[in-house]
Amino acid sequence: MDVMDLSPLTILTVIFVLSCVVGYFVVWGVTPALHTPLMAVTNAISGIVVVAAMLVVGPDILGADVCSALPCPYPEYTGLFQWTARIIGFVAVVLCAINIFGGFAITGRMLAMFKPKAPSAAVKAAQHAKAGE
Repeated sequence: MDVMDLSPLTILTVIFVLSCVVGYFVVWGVTPALHTPLMAVTNAISGIVVVAAMLVVGPDILGADVCSALPCPYPEYTGLFQWTARIIGFVAVVLCAINIFGGFAITGRMLAMFKPKAPSAAVKAAQHAKAGE
């Protein structure tokens, strides 16, 4: 069986499944010290995915005459493929937006943990009384 005998959908599905497996082992193998840098990288990747997904959701990807230029096994389904790509692109935009905004929220909370805390009123009064002695 030649590699060219495989359909593009089969090849893309295998790539997707392999990337899910690799991603699972990479994420669960990360030590807690490396969690924040890993999240920064995944947010950057999500930003790239959002841009690509917005391009997919936008104008028609395939023109009406695409089957005259490319080998189309099912030219009658070109419109269906475009709408399927738009729906998948919209879902990608929504999921990546949730990931990006959630990453910013978590990063803000983590940075807030390292800010020095303002002393309470009781501590200020005690310091003021001690300084007056």
